[in-house]
Amino acid sequence: MKIGKLAGNELKEIILDKIDHFRADVLLGAGPGEDSAVVDLGDFMLVVSSDPITGAEKNAGFLAVNVACNDLAAAGAEPFGVQVVLLFPPYLNKKATEEIMEEIVVTAKKMNIEVLGGHTEITDLVKKPIITVTALGKADKNELTSSANAKAGDDLYISKGMGIEGSYILANDYQDYLLEQGVSQKAIDTVCAYLNRISVMDESRIARKNGIRAMHDVTEGGVYGAIAEMAAASDLGYIIDKDNFYVEAAVDEICSKLKMDPAALISSGTMLMAVPETLDIKKIFKDSSIEVYKVGKLIEKGRYIIENGEKKSFERPPKDELWKFIEKIT
Repeated sequence: MKIGKLAGNELKEIILDKIDHFRADVLLGAGPGEDSAVVDLGDFMLVVSSDPITGAEKNAGFLAVNVACNDLAAAGAEPFGVQVVLLFPPYLNKKATEEIMEEIVVTAKKMNIEVLGGHTEITDLVKKPIITVTALGKADKNELTSSANAKAGDDLYISKGMGIEGSYILANDYQDYLLEQGVSQKAIDTVCAYLNRISVMDESRIARKNGIRAMHDVTEGGVYGAIAEMAAASDLGYIIDKDNFYVEAAVDEICSKLKMDPAALISSGTMLMAVPETLDIKKIFKDSSIEVYKVGKLIEKGRYIIENGEKKSFERPPKDELWKFIEKIT
């Protein structure tokens, strides 16, 4: 099987079709385009999501906590705890192991999140550390959001821009290679500062209180993947407006030199939002420091992209640009 997360029909056939939904208190379970489960506990909604960090090395603990909590943010929840599974290769020394755990604890505490427990194991079955975080959060039933809530006619917006996490990983873990390919030190330094942009909690809090009905954090597969997953969850089609894409200069430089499409690059830190046409999302985010950019529209059926003024059929790239890069150089 190909490297990367399962998607589309493979995911449905191999994983999702095997799951039996039978409990009345599970309001939202596993499904296409849904990264969190929602359980009705009476006084509040419990929202749960799990995510691994496999493509990054530097600051992996920080990324692991934030990426898992971003799934909760997309569901309209506030995280309160995390469970952590650490699988370490034998070559990793005690100091490096302690540093990863300390980074996880410090990151969580700054977000008012407690590390509740988990599992740690040294195994020769992994070549580098694998960190899996399960995040738990509380949500008000009136603020719950789901990718399945999106409607035909909704405009699609993203926060901040494209390729945030992917470019950060590239700049941190592969700096020498980027320099060899002609990427400027200025672009690398700019992207290395993206660490503080990985969370989407702030945009979630604004969005869910202002009538934005569906959110999806932009992870593996980039903006293309997030749009496809939201459309799948809501049983809709979409039009991607590539002519309207905004890519920050540093990300654009890295992607251009490495011949990557920034819209297909993992981008934790970016939130995809389905916005009713009656809402002025620019006004909603006006008083925040968060920029929002239109990237497309949901429609009844079909998958299209507008590029250079031409509307044509669109097929989601089968693999994230980061994974293609890692396979190429290793």
